Amino acid sequence: MGANSEPEDQVLLSAVLIVKNESDKLAECLESLYFADEILVLDSGSTDDTCDIAHRYGARVAVELEWQGFGVQRQRAQSLARGHWILCIDADERVTVPLRQSIVQAINGDDAVYEVNRLSWCFGRFMRHTDMYPDWIPRLYPRAKAGFDDTRVHERLQNPQKLPVRRLDGDLLHYVYDSVRHLVSKSALYSEQWAIARAEQGRKGSLLSACLHGLACFVRMYVLRRGFLDGGQGFLIALVMSHATFVKYADLWVRTRTAP
Repeated sequence: MGANSEPEDQVLLSAVLIVKNESDKLAECLESLYFADEILVLDSGSTDDTCDIAHRYGARVAVELEWQGFGVQRQRAQSLARGHWILCIDADERVTVPLRQSIVQAINGDDAVYEVNRLSWCFGRFMRHTDMYPDWIPRLYPRAKAGFDDTRVHERLQNPQKLPVRRLDGDLLHYVYDSVRHLVSKSALYSEQWAIARAEQGRKGSLLSACLHGLACFVRMYVLRRGFLDGGQGFLIALVMSHATFVKYADLWVRTRTAP
């Protein structure tokens, strides 16, 4: 099977990505998706050559500049896909050979929601503890029977028909952070999107809640989930994530203050 090689009524698997300025990682991701019948890339306004790279790998490329959050963008991308099955993947992820083999086997069987185990590479090592592994996430599902909600960040796959949930063999490699600056800025973006979504729902926060949630995050990741076994990387991730947790609750508190 090759991307864009089949007519619409024969498209079995669509690999779907939402991207912005991913030129440094996209090519390797798309190389790992060669087995898909089509690759659908929805760009949200890249200023680098992300779209050119996607075209070179035979992807169908669309552009949607009105950003309403990750959930809505994934819904838009899914609506453009043609396959019976959707494989939702990000530009910083890679499908391993064992995972590819289990995906091919799954899509030739009955409809179900399939989870993949994501293995993240951070600062020189794969993270096998903290909250980062095991990291089972639903990524393969029938296009007409499931889809993501419209949450701005940390969107969730909805399974309204109660399809069976199964797990695929093989890891999905996740090259998540390029630098400490990338780690901090990415966590800040997610924290801001989280706070915006909660404020829109009428939720309120407090600085005490921010402190307690931040502390609980560090204890969970570094102690309870044995992040200390991942060496200095485990400590760094736990510390930055606990700070991000504090920031998102503090941001919510700031957004709900009454103007003088």
